[in-house]
Amino acid sequence: MSSNRTLPDCNPHLSQMPSDFLYHLAINIPDTQNTAEIKKRYGHIKVVCLGGKDGRMQELAKYINQNVYNGDSGTDYEKNLFADGHRYAGFMVGCVLCVSHGVGSSTMSVLLHELIKLMRYAECEDPLFIRIGTSGGLGVKPGTVVVSNRGYNGLLRSEYEIAILGERVARPAIFDERLRKKLLACAECLNGWDVIEGNTMGTDCFYEGQGRLDGASCINAKGAPYTVADKLNFLKRCHDDCGIRNIEMEAPMFAALTLHCGIRAADVCVTLLNRLEGDQVETPKAQLKAFEERPFTLVARFIKSHILGSS
Repeated sequence: MSSNRTLPDCNPHLSQMPSDFLYHLAINIPDTQNTAEIKKRYGHIKVVCLGGKDGRMQELAKYINQNVYNGDSGTDYEKNLFADGHRYAGFMVGCVLCVSHGVGSSTMSVLLHELIKLMRYAECEDPLFIRIGTSGGLGVKPGTVVVSNRGYNGLLRSEYEIAILGERVARPAIFDERLRKKLLACAECLNGWDVIEGNTMGTDCFYEGQGRLDGASCINAKGAPYTVADKLNFLKRCHDDCGIRNIEMEAPMFAALTLHCGIRAADVCVTLLNRLEGDQVETPKAQLKAFEERPFTLVARFIKSHILGSS
């Protein structure tokens, strides 16, 4: 595999492998020392957009085709490049790859490892990774878009913890400052909705891990049910002590792995509710659809500036 000046080699074993198979993407690398075909197919990628659902990523590819490339990206953006893997979906639109990652850190981690290897094999130059999603807000009104500074885990630490060879490894969960500032700058001329900078908590559990009261279980560390007051005290700690403005399930792992592997990354999520006011999303469906398009608008504006050099 050829060396890439922008992506450090975090796995010395890869250079010793004669071939590689990105199993979950169904991409075969028959010769790691001669990746000309992979470079031809993927080497032009400048931005990788990630989101939970297959359909949303296909919608994003269509949106970018219309709003960045004026309907003429020159690529078949409706084709799922990873269909044979039966786990993730990937759609190419110009030099942007839109990929679904499922729900939570575990599924996204598998995808990221293989995508980062793909970027290295293709010798992509400084590819940017941007996650686009939905979240629960903290102290912000529904529809607010949060561009993350740091990821926090459920223990309110800005790190991602993983067990490697039976030992605890904690990596800092920090998103790229330069990319974040550029995204925020692109929001300055957007009217009618808020784009803010804040920290993002990503938990392993949607219900108890986020202090919800509406899951199948609602039990604290002492074995007793936690109360509304317990939940609010925890969420206020998140807001006041850690600067957390939204909650989802991927940010710490996403920030930590991309930072570790030398990928500049950002997390851009819209809030669907204010968790200080409740646990369930009660916003009308049509309004939710409009909310979900807000990260599309911001990220597409950035991509147009980044790729085409225009605002």
